[in-house]
This record gives sequence, C-alpha cells and structure tokens, in this order.
Amino acid sequence: MSTQTVAQPQDIKLFQKWSFKEIKVVDIGLQRYLNLTPMVAPHSMGRHEHQRFRKAKVNVVERLINNIMRPGKNSGKKAKATGIVKEAFEIINAKTGKNPIEVLVKAVENSSPCEDTTRISYGGVVYHLSVDVAPQRRIDLAIRHITEGARTASANNPKSIQEAVADELILAANKDIKSAGIAKRNEIERVAQSSR
Repeated sequence: MSTQTVAQPQDIKLFQKWSFKEIKVVDIGLQRYLNLTPMVAPHSMGRHEHQRFRKAKVNVVERLINNIMRPGKNSGKKAKATGIVKEAFEIINAKTGKNPIEVLVKAVENSSPCEDTTRISYGGVVYHLSVDVAPQRRIDLAIRHITEGARTASANNPKSIQEAVADELILAANKDIKSAGIAKRNEIERVAQSSR
C-alpha cells in the first residue's frame, strides 16, 4: 500500500519573490476595489473586459502594468511593461527594504483624490461643483497620475523608466509633495474645495 503525500498550498508570490500576505488596505473606501489576489504573473488575459466594474477584480499590480503600457509607442507591449514593473520593484526593495506591493498599495491610497469638480450648466452659465469621487475612479486616477509622473520624469533624462517608477512609488507612499501623484491629488482637491 503506497502512501501519497498531499502537497501543501504554497505561498503564491508575485514574480516568485514578493508575498501578498499581510498586506492590508487601510483606506476603507478602497478596500473592495484594490484587489490583492495572489498571483505569480500579473496577467489576466483581459478577462475583465466587456463587463462593467470587472476591473475591480484585476490585481493592482496588473493595473499598474496596464497603465504603464498606455501611450503610443508602448501600447500593447505588456511583456515590456511587466519587465519595467519587475525591475522597479527590485529597486524599491533595495532602497526601502520593504515589500514593493505594500509600497504600491500605500502609494495608491495616498495619491487617490477624495473629491473632484464637475461642470453644471444652469441657464447658459457653467458652474463647477465639488463632488465626491467614486472609489473605482479614485484608484484609476491615482495609478494614472503615478505612471504619468514616472513617464515625464524619465523623458529626456538619463534616469530610466524603471528608476522613475520606483522613485514615484516611494515618494507617493511617503506622502512626499515631490511625487507627481501627491501633487496632482492636492491640486484636484484644492480646486474642488474652492468650488464648494
């Protein structure tokens, strides 16, 4: 009679290095929308497409990768964008000694704006009115501002895109005003506050 050993489920690590365990989303509003499902390779093959609000089920690392490959010459090059994020995570770990996924979650939380303005036309006159931002849009804006900031920091500069992404995430996680994501959040909220 042979005895078979049942394989114990191992801790699934991103890029076989970074664990998703013990990473908590502090912001209550973003908890349902910041997905931290453990996975080795952040690639959902576009399963979230064609269904409303399904992108909330996409891992936050993959959403960062998708935003990095957004503009013209990098569009569709997911392997290249994944390599950029992988190297950026290595740099973050070397600089801070922390889990890069934790740094990413903190950066998204810190740079997601809580209120924004909308245009209301009343009698031919356009007013700007302050409104609360939906949690899904807060995450979208935060990731977009972080990636745009990294892209502009590395353009016409000897600094590589990997270093720029790493620096942007570290600064945003520390609520540093030098971060493009934090600066954009402050600007959006200041305009919204003035149009209350």
